[in-house]
Amino acid sequence: MAPDTHRATAAAILPLVGGPDNVTSIAHCMTRLRIGLRDRSLVRDEALKALPAVLGVVDDDTYQIVLGPGAVARVTPAFEALVREAGPTGAQATTAATAATAATAATAEDLRTRGTALKEARTARNSTPVKLLLRRIANIFVPLIPALIGCGIIAGLNGLLTNSGLLPAVVPALAAIASGFMSLIAVFVGYNTAKEFGGTPVLGGAVAAIIVFPGVAKIEAFGHHLAPGQGGVLGALAAALLAVYVEKWCRTWVPQAVDNLVTPTLTVLLPGLVTLFGLMYVAGEVAQGIGWFADRLLATGGAFAGLVLGGLFLPLVMLGLHQALIPIHTTLIEHSGYTVLLPILAMAGAGQVGAAIAVYFRLPRNRSLRTTIKSALPAGFLGVGEPLIYGVSLPLGRPFVTACVGGAAGGAFVGLFNQLGAGFGSTAIGPSGWALFPLLAGPSGLGTAVAVYAGGLAVGYAVGFAATYFFGFTPQMLADLDTDPGPDTPPAAEPAQEPALA
Repeated sequence: MAPDTHRATAAAILPLVGGPDNVTSIAHCMTRLRIGLRDRSLVRDEALKALPAVLGVVDDDTYQIVLGPGAVARVTPAFEALVREAGPTGAQATTAATAATAATAATAEDLRTRGTALKEARTARNSTPVKLLLRRIANIFVPLIPALIGCGIIAGLNGLLTNSGLLPAVVPALAAIASGFMSLIAVFVGYNTAKEFGGTPVLGGAVAAIIVFPGVAKIEAFGHHLAPGQGGVLGALAAALLAVYVEKWCRTWVPQAVDNLVTPTLTVLLPGLVTLFGLMYVAGEVAQGIGWFADRLLATGGAFAGLVLGGLFLPLVMLGLHQALIPIHTTLIEHSGYTVLLPILAMAGAGQVGAAIAVYFRLPRNRSLRTTIKSALPAGFLGVGEPLIYGVSLPLGRPFVTACVGGAAGGAFVGLFNQLGAGFGSTAIGPSGWALFPLLAGPSGLGTAVAVYAGGLAVGYAVGFAATYFFGFTPQMLADLDTDPGPDTPPAAEPAQEPALA
């Protein structure tokens, strides 16, 4: 997609979210453009979903437009530029874009609309305080994912060079590049935590930086000397959150004349002392416990644990709560160098791909739905499941459940090999599907990790396909869906049954 196409996509989106005056914030994750809105009622959902570049929309704490990997990172800067340029020229551009997209609104697919409506209704029902908190925690870590991916791949490359003995002069340089970010990740977590919870970001980063300062080795807490980095991202998150509350407390009583001196000092000092003499030790013990629990879980009940984790992950993705697992993945990477959970959870995507392929073959006359599947499958093989979830399986209902069955089977396969001693994990978080292969590592060697992971994907594809092909449709669904709807008669679908989350 050329740069002018990215700008055209952004120009088409802007008027459909209410124009530049309705936009309060702009961000993006791996697949979604996330927009803060002043007035949600100004958004034209159906016209947005009809845009060729838009794979779906999600109405959550921010309004999220699914554009897919790569595309979102290029459309977002163009969208930001259009908002900044808003004025007479910008207004003319957005008005033209509105006219250009009006005709395409009639081509929106019924299944995509139905899937997004289900997602929005489910999100509204699940906006509990705990889940909203998890989403906020996820917002802290999502901006860190690109660096985690890049450094993880470099670490994997460095491991290959180390084991092979090739380019020994390059190995130390790659080690420094791969480890630099991870050694300071606590600072970034502290910065983002303060930003997310309404504090001064740099103060959150300053308090979290205490955790990685080498001089903490001279400090004793609970009868033990601290170690630099002890507590990791969990300690950084807690320390920065405490700093936010201290800062807000200071703002309520510190006179304005001395606020610039007193508030920053107390915001760093008080949480800093609590961090050194409490949080670092406690968070370190929690991190050790998470690592121990994950190892024991897969060592003693790997197949069953994999079945449960792989089977339930698609509903978490559907709800957007899968990002809340990032702190756990990051803690496991800090603990053992890789996260054993990610390859198992990635099996959910394999089940989804298998289910989508089965839908493709079961509905040979539904050209509209088959076109959606063909366009979304490449992203699905690379681990991006939203287009297939919102455009295919979720609105159909039964195929969503059978996709979960495929994920459970793949997860059980990978979990079984962990139980048999062939444990492995991912050195970074973010990718799944085929994109996870470069990040695999484990004590049994890269060859074993690749073979088991590939076997899990194959099982997930096969079981997801078979379960959907034989059990994913009722006779009435096939009669309604296996037709060639014209542009004015979009395909009908059986109302989706809500899959159980536990």
